Formats: sequence, structure tokens, C-alpha cells
Amino acid sequence: MKKIAIQGVPGSYHDIAAHKFFPGEEIELFCCSTFEEIFSNMKQDSNVIGMLAIENTIAGSLLHNYELLRESGMTIIGEHKLRIKHSFMCLPDDDWNTLTEVNSHPVALAQCREFLMQHPKLKIVETEDTAGSAETIKRENLKGHAAICSKYAADLYGMKVLEEGIETNKHNFTRFLVVADPWKADDLRERSKVNKANIVFSLPHNEGSLSQVLSIFSFYKINLTKIQSLPIIGREWEYLFYVDVIFNDYLRYKQSIDAVSPLTKELKILGEYEEGTSTI
Repeated sequence: MKKIAIQGVPGSYHDIAAHKFFPGEEIELFCCSTFEEIFSNMKQDSNVIGMLAIENTIAGSLLHNYELLRESGMTIIGEHKLRIKHSFMCLPDDDWNTLTEVNSHPVALAQCREFLMQHPKLKIVETEDTAGSAETIKRENLKGHAAICSKYAADLYGMKVLEEGIETNKHNFTRFLVVADPWKADDLRERSKVNKANIVFSLPHNEGSLSQVLSIFSFYKINLTKIQSLPIIGREWEYLFYVDVIFNDYLRYKQSIDAVSPLTKELKILGEYEEGTSTI
């Protein structure tokens, strides 16, 4: 049985991503209210695996999670790209003519803006979690309230789905990182399939320092799929660069890391893993 720590409750998108990444496996969920709590559970039990949203194609990167990951000492062992499909649901006895309020996470509400504009009489109330909104409505029997979340949550909490696919942009994906204790990493990934890595480093205040690093990666035929910069707190105008790379030759990748290391400061490999699949 896999122990998986997620942010949210059963039926959340973190829950769905965990089951997609470990298909057919029995999972014990550790439901956390914050991302910090995910890492806290992992530190208490080295067998706990973290499922961590890191970016959305519409909302962008979850910047705080980059810092949490870097500071945690944990390593990335995989990723999954989940298509986000929002549904509109309520208690079985409610219907369109009895609903007065809609509850969901602010990002989900923003992603369904056009749908909500078609129902201007509904009061929009932000909550901490998508599936958690459905769970609260069911548990407290909140008549007249609707939730926006995955239709998977409707089955779990006995809710009635009034409309599916209400997100404005259908190209809505969230990328989740699968994070584990470094000592457990090789038991959870296939080394022979590793073709992606996340690294982080800072740079000296030298002209062209970033372009030098990028040129070296290009020379070794390492494909950079993302660069995210974050300010270093307490060090004005200095930044950490989080870089995702994909490669076909693991040896060439390691050579590129050796080549850029003297040009960087505080270089750290956050994880090496197989590029994730997308769930439509």
C-alpha cells in the first residue's frame, strides 16, 4: 500500500493525480490542509510520498512550492499532468431554481468565470479547497449551496452533478510532482527510464552568466523546458533559478551538470525522473 500525502480531501485533484500516477495500487491518503503539512508528514514517516501541484497552464506556477521543495531535502521521483475538468454540483434535493450560492477554491472560480457570468444570481464564496467545498455542503446539509470541483467528488459525497466541463479554457492542465525521501527514491522509480531533471542554482553578478549556463546545456543537447526565477530573501537583486531539463543521454546530462557547476552557486538537483504523461 502506498502512503500518499495530498493537499485537500478525497476527491480533490491531488487525490485524482495520485491514483493516476499509481494506477491499480492501493493508496492510503494523508489529507493535509497546507502544502507545508505534506512535507511535515513526509519527515515524520519516510514511507510517505508527497503529491505536490507545481504549475497550472492557466494560473501559472505555485512559487511557494518551489521553495518548500528546495528546503525540504526531499527528491522528485515523478510527475503527472492532469487535465482539470470542473463540474457544478449540489445536494440531491437541490436544483437550479433553489441554488443561491456557489463555493470553491478561488483559482477554480476564476477558471469558470464565463460559466458563473451566465448565473449572476449566485453568490460566489471562496473556500480553501474544491472537493472540500462539496464535502462541507454534504456534511452540513447546506441547502441552496453548490460546489465547483471534480465530478469524482460527487460520487464520494453523494452530490448531484448539474453540469460538467464548465471551465472556460479546455486546455487546463495542472502538473503535479511526486516527491519522496531520497533514501526511498530508487525503489519508486525506474532508473533506466530517467530522462528529466529539476535543478536549482544562483548565479554571480557577472555579465552574461545566465547565457553561459544556457549555452553549455545547449552544447550537451540538453533541452530546457522551463526556467523559473525567484528572489533570494535577504539578498537584494539576487535570484534562484529553477530549471527543468529533458535529455536522451543520462551521461551527457551529468556531464552538463559538471560543466555548469563552476559557473553557478548553490547548485542542487531537486530530482531525476521519467517525464510524466498527461491525463485527458
